[in-house]
Amino acid sequence: MLNWDTMFASRSSRMRASEIRELLKLLDRPDIISFAGGIPDPALFPDQEFKQAYADIFAAAVNSALQYSVSEGYKPLREWLVGQMAALGIPCELDNVFIVSGSQQGLDYLGKLFLSPDDTALVTWPTYLGALQAFNAYEPAYDQLTPNGNRTPDSYRSAASTAGGKVKFAYLSTDFSNPTGETVDLDGRRKVLALAEDLDIAVIEDAAYQSLRYDGDPIPPILALEIAEKGHINDTRTIYCGSFSKTLAPGLRVGFIVANAPVIRKLVLMKQAADLHSSTINQMAISDVAARGFDAQVAKIKAAYSQRRDCMLTALDKYMPEDTSWTKPEGGMFIWITLPEGMDGAKLLAKSLETAKVAFVPGKAFFADGSGANTIRLSFSCANEQMIEDGIGRLSALISAEIGS
Repeated sequence: MLNWDTMFASRSSRMRASEIRELLKLLDRPDIISFAGGIPDPALFPDQEFKQAYADIFAAAVNSALQYSVSEGYKPLREWLVGQMAALGIPCELDNVFIVSGSQQGLDYLGKLFLSPDDTALVTWPTYLGALQAFNAYEPAYDQLTPNGNRTPDSYRSAASTAGGKVKFAYLSTDFSNPTGETVDLDGRRKVLALAEDLDIAVIEDAAYQSLRYDGDPIPPILALEIAEKGHINDTRTIYCGSFSKTLAPGLRVGFIVANAPVIRKLVLMKQAADLHSSTINQMAISDVAARGFDAQVAKIKAAYSQRRDCMLTALDKYMPEDTSWTKPEGGMFIWITLPEGMDGAKLLAKSLETAKVAFVPGKAFFADGSGANTIRLSFSCANEQMIEDGIGRLSALISAEIGS
């Protein structure tokens, strides 16, 4: 019998199945209340708008929609994004905007672009699991990024040298991060940028949830801060990654990267070597729906998700035992719970599925160093108020029983 493991590249050993993807299978079980998958509520998709967009495309532009296209992305969509970026304080041109097949593909390309084996990626503890999965294939070392911490650049250089490479970039989700729901404040963003300047590295700013702010004042993206300081996007080191998956339609797999032109040119070459271009027809549909009513769609989902977040926070205050703590996000889809020291989120999940019939994501997978066993992630995006009340009540009772045992 063939032993395929001896034939695979060494990098393949660092690829792991996603716990979250496995937990999504639970959404089909009617007996389970799921706070696991951080996915948009399909009931809120602009389905009629997409139905009309595809009908219009097939009526007027079917040949170009079904044809090969340019690697940079559909021009009208990129032009629309130029306007969106300007509203965020990120003035840019068409050559600074690149369309990818979901922001996950963008993270994979960036890992491939920057990381040689044993180079160091700076990530928060915890960080987005999909980013770790994208970067792992390129065999990096990881070090902890603390936006408001006091670590010196020399300490990062020394640790990277010991690991056998150089620090290559800092990756972070600035607004309502997956998994914690937390936001990096203005001072923290400036400190990350200052650290990157000192280390002469890139900053990868994951803005997947940027549009989903429910409370508080918006904070400028790191890229906006850097442009304000340096004057032009082509003089910046920050790479802004965005997505339509949380606002319009995740199944169409349309994301984007905004960065200085030299980085974009390199990414375009990677696209040409990988899949040539993202789906033409899906880009056209996204462009049409976004141009006609992006703001209205965002307002609709914000109204729904903010109500569900408030319901979950109220239920946590009502039911959770005192030895637990949790984040209070101003937006996004997630609440992060820290359990008592010594409690294991993975073991708690096994008991919860058996007895409480509540699903969530154990937190350990989000830590590059394997810590965080006593944490869990809850998502409120796909649960109604009654499910949230019942599910948090059951989960809290289980945690209380574990504390008392």
